[in-house]
Amino acid sequence: MGYRKKTIILAVIALLLAILFIFYDLHGNIDYILPRRVIKVVAIILTGGAIAFSTAIFMTITNNRILTPSVLGLDSLYLLIQTIIIFVFGSRSLVMMNSNVNYLVSIGFMVLFSLVLYQLLFKGEKNNIYFLLLIGMILGTFFGSFTSFMQVLIDPNEFMVAQDKMFASINNVNTNLVYLSMALIIGVTLYFLRFYKYLDVLALGKDHAVNLGVPYDRVVKHLLIVVAVLISIATALIGPITFLGLLVVNLAYEFLKTYRHFYLIVGSMLISIIALLGGQFIVEKVFTFVTTISVIINFVGGVYFIYLLLKENKSW
Repeated sequence: MGYRKKTIILAVIALLLAILFIFYDLHGNIDYILPRRVIKVVAIILTGGAIAFSTAIFMTITNNRILTPSVLGLDSLYLLIQTIIIFVFGSRSLVMMNSNVNYLVSIGFMVLFSLVLYQLLFKGEKNNIYFLLLIGMILGTFFGSFTSFMQVLIDPNEFMVAQDKMFASINNVNTNLVYLSMALIIGVTLYFLRFYKYLDVLALGKDHAVNLGVPYDRVVKHLLIVVAVLISIATALIGPITFLGLLVVNLAYEFLKTYRHFYLIVGSMLISIIALLGGQFIVEKVFTFVTTISVIINFVGGVYFIYLLLKENKSW
């Protein structure tokens, strides 16, 4: 079966899951329940699509199927931002109580951090993508440690609010944030289309891409900005899901058996949407909200990550 037919199959599965999620066990006040379920599905589509989209681009840039955008430290920075806001202003401040303000502040700081980091590291000719990854991992560890330190100091009641931000949640997504995220993702996608033509060549590696006439540093810098914005949007919308991108993009490579990035990106997005819809359905109907979707995704993704490491180790 060709990768085109496989992509269509994934699209059909995602559509059926979305319909099941919206209409399963639909009773009671339908005028209230139905719009909330539709918003959940739209939030899942946006989040899953943004994470898969950015991870597929990132893996192509780094030419490595184990690295994900989380190594840049954006997830840790998001948790640090939320903790600082609670530590300085309290959980009842405008920034925490107003989800729109919190969303814009979180995205603004994460994108600003990414732009400053890229500008500093790509300023010199000797710096490269691997140096960026190293700095990102160091800063991510620092952000995580500083977050833990601040959470020890805050009031226990405030800590509960900060702890809620550590796990992704789709149940209380603000409708306005969904519309704003949709507009931002559309804008980023239009910006990305200028550099889409280079992806298949970038997958060959830096040396081959340069020899084939790709302005490598300029293209990589712009693509990294796209990655940072997409991850920032997804994280600020529902919270961090560390291993989702790693899981779905590798599954797309294994399932589709192609290196054409149009199908890889679309396939990764569809698998991501299927995973989130299926996971959220299990959380709501099987576990009855005892756990969160990020716990399930991170558990499965962590096991798959170990499998990939062992697989790569054998190939060496």
